[in-house]
Amino acid sequence: MTAASPEVTDITAAEFRQAMAHFATGVTVVTSVGADGEPVGTTANAVCSLSLDPPLVLVCFDRLSVTLAAIRGHGAFTVNVLAAAQQHLSVNFARPGLAAAWDSVRHRPGVTGSPRLHDALAAVECAVESRFPGGDHEIVVGRVQDLETAGDGAEPLLYWRGGYAALGGGAFPRPFRATA
Repeated sequence: MTAASPEVTDITAAEFRQAMAHFATGVTVVTSVGADGEPVGTTANAVCSLSLDPPLVLVCFDRLSVTLAAIRGHGAFTVNVLAAAQQHLSVNFARPGLAAAWDSVRHRPGVTGSPRLHDALAAVECAVESRFPGGDHEIVVGRVQDLETAGDGAEPLLYWRGGYAALGGGAFPRPFRATA
């Protein structure tokens, strides 16, 4: 039995973005190492666990992302899960291109050489397993090489309806708002 194919309607990018904004996500900074040996990173919420055996993580990047280019060359990356108190890091790494400032960002290299951000709730280091096209993005699957979690009970940083939110339903100040 097959479902009848409904007539496809044109959906604009703005409509799609608004609908998907209703899906609350955690906030991460995905880091790697550029060809020049310098750290790179981008704020990402298109991140999920893919498999437990083997342990795999899926991350989606804009095809023009500087961080994606670094990951292609370095072959590894770290998913740093941000705590609520790290909203400033999310804003810093949401800047396009190489505009993210690393000067005041406390980090250390992990086992793959990719930066691990201090005080992140979790750091999941991965080697690139595979890559797939995904429209205007590229889907990167990483095999987990090492991980670390913070045991301090800090709350996660969340993103919902175009702004930062808290588990208790509160909202954070919104200095950064995605635009269409």
